[in-house]
Amino acid sequence: MIEIFSPTELRRARVTGALVGDILQTLKERTVVGTNLLEIDRWTREMIVEAGAVSCYVDYAPSFGRGPFGHYICTAVNDAVLHGMPHDYALADGDLLTLDLAVEVDGIAADAAISFVVGDAPSPESAALIETTERALRAGIAAAVPGGRIGDISHAIGSVLSAAGYPINTEFGGHGIGSTMHQDPHISNTGRPGRGYRLRPGLLLALEPWVMADTDELVVDADGWTLRSATGCRTAHTEHTIAITDDGPEVLTLPPRG
Repeated sequence: MIEIFSPTELRRARVTGALVGDILQTLKERTVVGTNLLEIDRWTREMIVEAGAVSCYVDYAPSFGRGPFGHYICTAVNDAVLHGMPHDYALADGDLLTLDLAVEVDGIAADAAISFVVGDAPSPESAALIETTERALRAGIAAAVPGGRIGDISHAIGSVLSAAGYPINTEFGGHGIGSTMHQDPHISNTGRPGRGYRLRPGLLLALEPWVMADTDELVVDADGWTLRSATGCRTAHTEHTIAITDDGPEVLTLPPRG
């Protein structure tokens, strides 16, 4: 299913996106050495409930997971990159943490992810992973113009990731979003320009470049959800929900304060 939203619906989508961005920023500010992943999950639940929003994850049970997920946020540490299930783990100095959050407000969902290093001194490897996914996301957003194609976005993202020397996994990528969290079209993190669905004003997309330092192969934890690099290398994942508008792409999941 691909949904095209009216200007009125886009105003509602901005509310959802701002909430997602604000929660992620608040969680980043609160997270320090010693913070437990279950504590992050609890904070997330409290903020979602306080906002009158609905979690997209608690009851999420797709074919690739061992559902329902049962938590309010994905917390992936170091070699974990996608669908990280919160568990009893206290973050250590230098851990690379990815937080991935999707919520629904007034019938419209938004989805975003941030990666950051806990503590004061990120390693060069971790800093490079994070910076590359952020730069790839900016490139993908810049390519998301009316009349363009999904392949233009994929090509822009993949060009940045490849130039930085990272292998690219194509099993998981970005996606359409709207009244449900995951919709068509799929947005691979590499691709050929000029191919795929034509971008139209009112289309909402979640773009999410992610990389693993030295492999494109994933393995699944015993929890049935958490995806890790097959080699144990570090990973990073950055995501925004955007709207295609007549004036170009609009990022919806920036925090309201900046």
